[in-house]
Amino acid sequence: MSAPAAPSAPTSPNDESTDPMSTPLAPALPVASGALRPVSLTDVRIAAEGFWGRIQRLNRDAILPHCDHALERVGWIGNFRAAANGTLATERVGRLFTDSEIYKTMEAMAWESAREPSPALLDRLDELTGLLAAAQLPDGYLNTYYGYEGGPERYTDFEWGHELYCDGHLLQAAVAVVRAGGPAPFLGIARRLADHVCEEFGEHGRQTLCGHPEIETALVELYRATGEASYLEQARLFVERRGHRILDDTMYKGRDYYQDNVPVREAEVLVGHSVRALYLAAGAIDVAVETGDEELLGAVQAQYDRTLQRRTYLTGGMGSNHHGETYGDDFELPSERAYAETCAAVASVHVAWRLLLATGEERYADVIERTLYNSVISSPSVDGRSFFYVNALQRRSPGIDPEPGVPSLRRTDGRRADWFTTSCCPTNLARTFASLSAYLVTTDDSGVQLHQYAAGTVDVAFGAGRRARLEVETEYPTDGVVAIRVIDTDDDEWALTVRVPAWARDARVVVDDAERTATPGAIPITRRWRAGDVVTLHLDVAPRWVHPDPRIDGVRGSVAVERGPLVYALESLDPTLLDLDRIVVDTSIAPRDAATPIPGMPGVTAVTVRGAVIDLAAEASPYDDAPVAATAVAAELALLPYYLWANRGPSTMRVWLPRADVAATVGAVARGAGS
Repeated sequence: MSAPAAPSAPTSPNDESTDPMSTPLAPALPVASGALRPVSLTDVRIAAEGFWGRIQRLNRDAILPHCDHALERVGWIGNFRAAANGTLATERVGRLFTDSEIYKTMEAMAWESAREPSPALLDRLDELTGLLAAAQLPDGYLNTYYGYEGGPERYTDFEWGHELYCDGHLLQAAVAVVRAGGPAPFLGIARRLADHVCEEFGEHGRQTLCGHPEIETALVELYRATGEASYLEQARLFVERRGHRILDDTMYKGRDYYQDNVPVREAEVLVGHSVRALYLAAGAIDVAVETGDEELLGAVQAQYDRTLQRRTYLTGGMGSNHHGETYGDDFELPSERAYAETCAAVASVHVAWRLLLATGEERYADVIERTLYNSVISSPSVDGRSFFYVNALQRRSPGIDPEPGVPSLRRTDGRRADWFTTSCCPTNLARTFASLSAYLVTTDDSGVQLHQYAAGTVDVAFGAGRRARLEVETEYPTDGVVAIRVIDTDDDEWALTVRVPAWARDARVVVDDAERTATPGAIPITRRWRAGDVVTLHLDVAPRWVHPDPRIDGVRGSVAVERGPLVYALESLDPTLLDLDRIVVDTSIAPRDAATPIPGMPGVTAVTVRGAVIDLAAEASPYDDAPVAATAVAAELALLPYYLWANRGPSTMRVWLPRADVAATVGAVARGAGS
């Protein structure tokens, strides 16, 4: 890994000029060279009629406007007006970290206006930038919860105060705005704030850190956008300070909660609050890449790998403890008590993407795929106006409707809410979907790599002045055929690399009518390409059983169903008709596509499995000295993609299904019923 070289960009804190067209439009743009290079989100145009095109349209038409409207409705944007007017002492509303939601929404607006030009979004960004400028203090400090007369003093609560966390989201938003050609003054606001942070927390300043990591990756990205080395150095200082027990103890497994118990270089696995741990991991990777610190990069990669192997849900979700939104121990992955916060899924995508760029290891693209298709898009409703905060893998009761008209306090009720008192997840979704096309394709000197499959076009430059324009045709993930057509390219030889997902056991690649089998991983195809050449990838998306590691107590004796990259779930809209605690499935019969679509969800493929509904004898106690007597009725059980559950009304749900052959008595009954 080469040493960092500062990009050409303004270096004076007062210089707000920049040329957005000189820099690719993407959330993470390493200056130092890694294995792969990101491309601009405008280089990849996702077709509107495809799977992810529909999600991006939902984001533009519903999720993003909903976030902006909700922020005004609940008064969190109004806090900045109160700050400018000097009335925060009597008018401030919301929790101490609400500023960050405005910043994430601004970031989403910037990426969305770059993806598809919108004068209205740019006007709104200009308006919000004016509010921030009016609220910023002369020394660069900017926060509506602290530092005003009658309010809490600034920098008095590093464990829970979230000041630097909010700063980080502002810096990331500013980078997005400047790269996307938004209001230039926003960069000045960000640089004055970043300079203030460096002065307050630099080598000779306060020797402490924020309880919620986020500032680290933001400072690195601001360094990448401006070339100001002090921002990278401050990020490095924050990473190196972590783990030296600077912060106070907590009830949530001690200082592990905010990753301040073991230095980053010495940790073996991600611990504590899952979002904090993942944001720190992303920031540490950024620091390692830009400083050429292979030891740090290797340490964080090993931590994330062990977390994937032992502390991650089938959906890609992370965080198994409601108590503190934290990771559990190895293999502690209960389904009904899964926290799997939406923000943790987004953060895991950030970490996996950075490791993919740094190492070129295609397995991290598999992680991104699993997490996006299951633990990210499970949060928003189909209309984009209500959201899950947590993403459990089982619900025994339909939950309670959120109280209308007010931000919901309840994050774990199994019902989507239109807004929360802590609404980090909707705004995180908005910025993720707006920038999604930046996470699909990379380049290197040898060619182009397609990591995620979406119908659309790719137009990229790579190597020494070479270019390629491609068209991708696919109904993925419903169908496993991906056709990549070369529309235009130069006359040099280069490699087109496609990914065979880890789940694909029967994959074929066809080039010029020559077919070959392909194993999971990166498949480079090197040749002198011509316009009209087509590479077709065939992936078997037939439904399949998935078996858990036997060390996961919560799902031992159960199986799940996947179809392509999608995890499926069994949902009951009326628990009195189908009690999901009483079903078992016969794994000797393979799951199969249903003949008819899911009611109320045209175009969505249902999967059916053979099973039984058992009727247990009523007992005074749930425990006995002999197996419980049972009868059963054979049943065809229809499953839907996990991300769509709870969209047709209140329901119960489970991903992991008990096997009929595990419990002898029930198994015998179920097999008899199915014969």
